[in-house]
Amino acid sequence: MKKIIGIITLIATGIFTSCTDDFLQLPPEDSLSQAVFFETQSDFEQAVNAAYVPLRDLQEVQGQGAWAMGEMTSDNTYYKYNPNYRAVQDGESMADFYVNNGNGILTNKYTSNYLIIARANQILALIDEVEFEDNNVKDNVKGQAYFLRALAYFDLVQYFGAVPLHLVPVTGRDDAALPLSTQEEIYTQILSDLGEAVDLLPLKSSQEEGRATRGSAQMLLANVHMVQESWGSAESVLSDLITSDEYDLLADYANVFDLNNKNSIESIFEVQFLEGTEGFASSFMYEWLPMPLTAEQVALVSGVPNSQASNVEGFNIPTPDLLESYEDGDLRKSVSVDSIEVDGTYFPYIDKFWQPHSNPGLTGVNMPIYRYSEALLFMAEAVNEQNRPGDAEPYLNAVRDRAGLAPLTGLNQTEMRQAIMDERRVELAFENKRWLDLVRTGTAQSVMTAFGDRVKANPQDYYFPEGFGPPAAAFTTIYELFPLPASEALLNPNF
Repeated sequence: MKKIIGIITLIATGIFTSCTDDFLQLPPEDSLSQAVFFETQSDFEQAVNAAYVPLRDLQEVQGQGAWAMGEMTSDNTYYKYNPNYRAVQDGESMADFYVNNGNGILTNKYTSNYLIIARANQILALIDEVEFEDNNVKDNVKGQAYFLRALAYFDLVQYFGAVPLHLVPVTGRDDAALPLSTQEEIYTQILSDLGEAVDLLPLKSSQEEGRATRGSAQMLLANVHMVQESWGSAESVLSDLITSDEYDLLADYANVFDLNNKNSIESIFEVQFLEGTEGFASSFMYEWLPMPLTAEQVALVSGVPNSQASNVEGFNIPTPDLLESYEDGDLRKSVSVDSIEVDGTYFPYIDKFWQPHSNPGLTGVNMPIYRYSEALLFMAEAVNEQNRPGDAEPYLNAVRDRAGLAPLTGLNQTEMRQAIMDERRVELAFENKRWLDLVRTGTAQSVMTAFGDRVKANPQDYYFPEGFGPPAAAFTTIYELFPLPASEALLNPNF
């Protein structure tokens, strides 16, 4: 059953879920009020652990927010229509731009981000009143809270635009129902939070695995500068990150997603999952299968003998457009995509996140948010936009070389711009970057209108069975920002 919880309710509770010191591994066991809980260094360490937890909801099947809004609204992925399963399909709505403010995917993204914000606000409001045994620990906790709040607001402003700006804990109904802040105001706060995070957080080599680091904050800061087209500022931040000797590319693209390389030297920040029945496992790749599939077919992909049949509908299926975008000889294609035969037809599916696990739907696969290869591609873009395409070449070609591709040289600024976008598409495929890239580069309208025309003209090429296709009005309006959830509008008179 879906449970839609208004963000005002989430914020107004003022309650944190306590979890053990090993944040990313063990589930919450208790709930304590603010007055009782925030008294010691250990309390704040547990509180910041809890602030990470909603990141998992933003990635998982139940929420669908990250990949449904980051990939399926783009030309990278689509859905495999199942005429025998016609339950309410919010994912279809997203992919066809039948977006409405009652869509549960929008609600989950909105509320999960504000839950992160609420928990970060509780920490930042109270931490300076408590004496820590180690001030370095205090700085670390504060830095993580600033980073997580900035990350959540960046997600919200990119997808929704103007949203309420909560910076202190909510103590009553009047505090909960804030008016919308402008995008400029939100970006100003994000930059302020990230300035604090960069100063406070330790380097990756000194940080507990899986937590935010100085490099995480620098990468997020660079991403903000890229969206704002502050190319020089982005170059400066990225230069510090790249020369820090904290990060590098793994030699083999396939190894990036290997369970043995979670939080590797290429990882700048990733959402943590743990295989098992404790409640922290990931299963997002299961919903990305071209269903319906028999139990034997699911087992063929998952490698789990006791897999169950999947008879609903497959989402996030790689499009023919994406498959054609890989250059001949690109080693990433066979790592990223495979195919399976269904009723005599081969359908592609996302393969890069499938890793060995014992029980169906309970994997330990993390979801990358930022990788070092993206830092290199951001750097190439930042210097190229300052009309230095030659300076962009080594950053772009480092990523291409790992993929087994020849270097690109002698491109002008326009050609380099396209080459970088093409490279981002295949290097970061299925990591929820494509839609945001289309929006920030001003190409969403043209790219998605042309994509929609192809889908409607050739629906069988886009996974519709014979005689079926997308709704007649699909793709008639291309949204660059999504509507605020209806459940929130009911609670906030300022919407």
